[in-house]
Amino acid sequence: MKRDSKKVDPRYKIANREALIGLGLVIVNFIWWFSFAYGMGSKPVDEYSYIFGFPAWFFYSCIVGTVIMTILVIVVVKFWFVEVDLGDEEGDKE
Repeated sequence: MKRDSKKVDPRYKIANREALIGLGLVIVNFIWWFSFAYGMGSKPVDEYSYIFGFPAWFFYSCIVGTVIMTILVIVVVKFWFVEVDLGDEEGDKE
């Protein structure tokens, strides 16, 4: 069996790392949403508490969760993601 002697493009390593970070953010968002939606929303409707006219489970899972995840994504992209030149290596030499 012949081994591939080509070097792996370092951009793939960066892309894989950033994809895993994105997957982690999706999992955090789902846990946040699921915890508040089913943790607080599983009570009878008569026992709901309301914030700004929304049921508390909806307010925390959808509204607060969206704000927090937006801020978290901005912070992660600003500090952990790196800019990668997507130009072709051969094309850049022209």
